[in-house]
Amino acid sequence: MIAVATFASSVPLAIYAATASARLRQLGVVAPGATIALAGGILAAANLGLSGLVAWTLSRPEVVTDGALVRALYYLVFLTGGPAHVVTLGLLVAGMAVPSVILGLLPRPLAVAGLAIAVVSELTTFVLVWPTLGFLLPIARLAALVWLIAAGALLPLSRQNRNATRVLG
Repeated sequence: MIAVATFASSVPLAIYAATASARLRQLGVVAPGATIALAGGILAAANLGLSGLVAWTLSRPEVVTDGALVRALYYLVFLTGGPAHVVTLGLLVAGMAVPSVILGLLPRPLAVAGLAIAVVSELTTFVLVWPTLGFLLPIARLAALVWLIAAGALLPLSRQNRNATRVLG
């Protein structure tokens, strides 16, 4: 069930990435940020989906009898669902946060927090060299997902609405 849920959760992430990228373009982001957000989100969704599919493979009775295969597939689940997913999720966050800082699309503290989360997410690459840094994976993943929810709720529909809010607020 966890493998199926992991695979299924990759679909809304891909939809979010496409929507966020389109919204950034509508808001006038012409720098690479919108494309980085799309690429990062699609790669994060693909890694998450692959992790779920490989985990599902590990649940098959004919697979669990081969210890070496189980170990190899377990590592693949960890790599795709851990460092690969979190690093690319960080690209999605960075692709949204950088233009938000520059253009003022999000409240400044939220946009700067996104930059910090993106940096921590990218640092999870070093889990491959120093496995003791594995504690960064859930921290970066949870922080990124919470940030994406907040950013998605606060990203304006148009630049005019955002400017009007600033003047009135």
